[in-house]
Amino acid sequence: MVSQASRKNLLKVRVMDFITSTAVLPLLLGCLGIFGLVQLLQWIRMKAYLRKAVVVITGATSGLGKECAKVFYAAGAKLVLCGRNGEALEELTRELTTSSATKVQTHKPYTVTFDLEDPGAIVAAAAEILQCFGHVDILVNNAGISYRGAIMDTTLDVDKRVMETNYFGPVALTKALLPSMIRRRQGHVVAVSSVQGKISVPFRSAYAASKHATQAFFDCLRAEMEQYEIEVTVISPGYIHTNLSLNAITADGSRYGVMDKTTAQGRSPVEVAQNVLAAVGKKKKDVILADLLPSLAIYLRTLAPGLFFSLMASRARKERKAKNS
Repeated sequence: MVSQASRKNLLKVRVMDFITSTAVLPLLLGCLGIFGLVQLLQWIRMKAYLRKAVVVITGATSGLGKECAKVFYAAGAKLVLCGRNGEALEELTRELTTSSATKVQTHKPYTVTFDLEDPGAIVAAAAEILQCFGHVDILVNNAGISYRGAIMDTTLDVDKRVMETNYFGPVALTKALLPSMIRRRQGHVVAVSSVQGKISVPFRSAYAASKHATQAFFDCLRAEMEQYEIEVTVISPGYIHTNLSLNAITADGSRYGVMDKTTAQGRSPVEVAQNVLAAVGKKKKDVILADLLPSLAIYLRTLAPGLFFSLMASRARKERKAKNS
């Protein structure tokens, strides 16, 4: 009688014989070769798409925006850097132009200073942006502000301020630049949203609401711009190790000034910027850049909403207890 171990060994031998047969091995090698060729072509196309593209980045002076400026500059893009602090924008320009860590031809960035929270400044800023290189290929709506507070303690002015910066500002800038893209039938609009644009977290109401609105608007824009061959990408990162929580506003509009543990343990902005560059270069439509648990929470919200709501209520109780202790 043949033992079970002998049967297993015999099966392994037959499998290996099948794999190494003249019919199968060339097929496997051919598939691997095709896959590698496809990957190479995608990489070449991405590099060509980004090289010399006119890229506008808002919120470019710090955090993710600053790192995005560095990776797009190194890719050979023509940058228009936007932010509220003109001196910081000039400092970033000097930092980029004195850098030698790139093998492609680079271009000195332009800077445009304005505040997304000021609706009256956006149309003039868009006109100034278009004057820099004559057109815009890629608009990266990155600038934003975070928030911490209980809904019942938060003044409506704070809700409006967060919405103005995170939603109405990017929408207004996008609308101001879209006509030139439509005329050229070429352009790419990027919205840096958040995982909180897909799920809501307690004591982040104003921020989550602004990011939910962002997700909805740019999803609609993607569908409407398809006829003009204009790309729309929404990037939804999880926690990033930046000063976002430090600069967050609270229920009364004051500065939060605390580095949250989740933020401190978040992904490196350098890593996220590289992911943003790749997502834009590959013209992806909707990208989640988050760890396993936040990613699972997004699906849980859809597939088991009752369980998700219970978990968020439990989180709210824990945060309230920690604050009161």
